Amino acid sequence: MPEILEQEDNQLRLQQINAAIDSGMFVYVRNLFQEMPAYDLALMLESSTAKTRLALWQLIDPDMHGEVLEELNEEVRKTILKSMAPEKVAAVAEGMDVDDIAEVLRTLPDSVYQQVINTMDSQDRARVEQALSYEEDTAGGIMNTDTITIRPDVTVDVVLRYLRLKGTLPESTDSFYVVDRNDLFIGSVSLSTIVTARPEVIISTLIEDDITAVKADMPETDVAQLFEKYDWFSAPVVDDDGRLLGRITIDDVIDIIREEAEHSMMSMAGLDDEADTFAPVVKSTQQRSIWLAVNLVTALMAVAVSAMFEGILSQLAILAILNTLVPSMGGVAGNQTLTLVIRGIALGHIGESNSRIILYKELAVGFLNGLIWAIVIAGVVVVWKQDLTLGAVIAFAMMVNLTAAGASGVLIPIILKKMNIDPALAGSVILTTITDIVGIFAFLGTATWLLGV
Repeated sequence: MPEILEQEDNQLRLQQINAAIDSGMFVYVRNLFQEMPAYDLALMLESSTAKTRLALWQLIDPDMHGEVLEELNEEVRKTILKSMAPEKVAAVAEGMDVDDIAEVLRTLPDSVYQQVINTMDSQDRARVEQALSYEEDTAGGIMNTDTITIRPDVTVDVVLRYLRLKGTLPESTDSFYVVDRNDLFIGSVSLSTIVTARPEVIISTLIEDDITAVKADMPETDVAQLFEKYDWFSAPVVDDDGRLLGRITIDDVIDIIREEAEHSMMSMAGLDDEADTFAPVVKSTQQRSIWLAVNLVTALMAVAVSAMFEGILSQLAILAILNTLVPSMGGVAGNQTLTLVIRGIALGHIGESNSRIILYKELAVGFLNGLIWAIVIAGVVVVWKQDLTLGAVIAFAMMVNLTAAGASGVLIPIILKKMNIDPALAGSVILTTITDIVGIFAFLGTATWLLGV
């Protein structure tokens, strides 16, 4: 019966492994590791401290090192690679796919990278250098060059005899790519079609029309969207002249989607999506201090606006009590819009052609929400303090800030995207700054005008 793993099982296993390491039961741990898949081994390493991590790495079967490195996040992988000699890294790379080798080599210092490249044979070196010639986050950077190509003028029988002679197929092969003598991509034929077609049928008559090649410089996020849109299992990658370079498979795309989700989640907090959970205290402090410094500057800007109205705040204590309410509501409303728009941009739903429509829509939503909650909060303040003017002040400020929040939630990610800045990373901070300043100024400015003493 197949083993069913849950998160609790991994945590229990990690406790057992740590206890065994502390007791010096290294043979037991080594035997246990031989039964675990690469993903679980990577999870064990990522869930361990730096000191224990290196000890665990030494107990993993060297034949599994390549697969485990593929599964590790970048920071943990760097830690492991730093402990390995260049020739050991080259030996590990021999069993890895070209795209995974390229990803590993990109994390190495230049001096070590050159040593690893020099220890490879000429064929592997050429394949890896080709992969490294493309940007990391493009189709060319994630493609695998291990593909099977066939000519359009041969028969199915010739292809089948070739496959039997080859003995094995590249992992995740679902189609064969048809190219001419200059390696120009013509089309593809599915594996199932080859297997079920009559032996005398010519390949050119079996070429499928619904397969589109991906340009090597296409961003990987766009590639993932195409896979989702067309339910691809794999896709050919070509250069600008249409020559076949390699292919991208669904497992690569799943990694992209997972990384994008992690990136969006961590960026909202100003953290690196490849951050090591068990990184040293000093390193973690340095990484987080940068974002805290940015937030401090934006907070001081809001404080400076409040300081402009110090006189009326000192005379009317109720204003100091209510002063945080309007910015808080604006921040929540703005972040709702911001999240929606960032998602729309990521999915390709929002672009230059319809950005004005979404702006008008969110302006209307912000105004309507502002009107509703202005009435609600004004009613509460009037009943509480028996002051119609104070109720009108906070109602007006609420309407202004929620309307501004709606507009900012649309404009900020669109402008940042045009500037090639990740909206998920910087959008929230900018939005909060705007809603705080607008909310405080609208509330205290109106109060000074109507209630100033």
